[in-house]
Amino acid sequence: MFIVSLIEQNLIFGLTRKQLSLIVLVVQNSTLVLMMRYSRIVQKPGQTMYIASTAVFLAEVLKIIACLVVMRYQQRTWERFVLMVRREILGKPAETLKMLIPSGLYALQNNLLYVALSNLEAATFQVTYQMKIMSTAVFSVVLLGKSLSRDKWVALFLLMIGVTLVQSQSMASSKTTASVEDEVILAPQSPFIGFLAVITSCISSGFAGCYFEKILKTSETSMWVRNIQLGISGAFFSLVGMLAYDMQPIMKGGLLQGYDWLTWIVVANQALGGLLVAIVVKYADNILKGFATSLSIIVSGVISIYLFGFQPSGVFIIGAFIVMTSSYLYSIDFSKKFQNRVKPL
Repeated sequence: MFIVSLIEQNLIFGLTRKQLSLIVLVVQNSTLVLMMRYSRIVQKPGQTMYIASTAVFLAEVLKIIACLVVMRYQQRTWERFVLMVRREILGKPAETLKMLIPSGLYALQNNLLYVALSNLEAATFQVTYQMKIMSTAVFSVVLLGKSLSRDKWVALFLLMIGVTLVQSQSMASSKTTASVEDEVILAPQSPFIGFLAVITSCISSGFAGCYFEKILKTSETSMWVRNIQLGISGAFFSLVGMLAYDMQPIMKGGLLQGYDWLTWIVVANQALGGLLVAIVVKYADNILKGFATSLSIIVSGVISIYLFGFQPSGVFIIGAFIVMTSSYLYSIDFSKKFQNRVKPL
């Protein structure tokens, strides 16, 4: 029993797997939002803003490469690795075609994230983006045939109230224009456009997530193969979108125009962060994920105050608290907790 306990704990850097999972989830959620926000609104004089669609495309390519590296490590030899790629990826084009719908929606979602964070404060985005819980819940009922308890519907109702309160501060502010402060240019922002981008992203995320879950439940294909199939389709859609909307600026200034070290970190975080979360999330239950979401909102809010001069109002704080509470309430099962506490006589 003692040995089994040690295996379950499996301390890493003095932390249990659950503690490490919590840290990874909070750091990835917070840093991606904050760095993406900073990279989209702050420019040095003479610096060209990088094209968001190129960052989305490069993130998909980097994700494919990372998955191939992991597969190569798992297969141990190049012969087994090549055989695996031929059999599971090149030999099964129909499986890749199944990924067209979710990968297309994920490509749309990733592009919309750049639009949203170009127009919304990081903390406002973090809170509003929790609406994906509602869209996922609705699509899980429609696509997966799941049923939600009354407690979960109450949590979703609270979520809507909280997001509405948070957005009231954002919408109350007038449309900002470009400004220059301390030799740094702040790009123009529109909270309404940012809000529409977040809501659309939440809807696409909810549908794509449930669709992807439905595919995974009917297949025994490994997570890395599925991510490569998803990445191939995603890279295709991202490339089409990039060429369709940004061909002229790319031809004029090049694919990597406006890129600096921060841009590359954002691309790497978006590509590798999602894979890292996918690895550790199996050690995190719903309560831990809900707690990580709440911590991410707090971290983003506090750092935004110092980094972007964000000034949360009382209404924003109340709305954020309601959203964090609803996220936690949605992640727990009251009926099971009650049954566990009430012991039969």
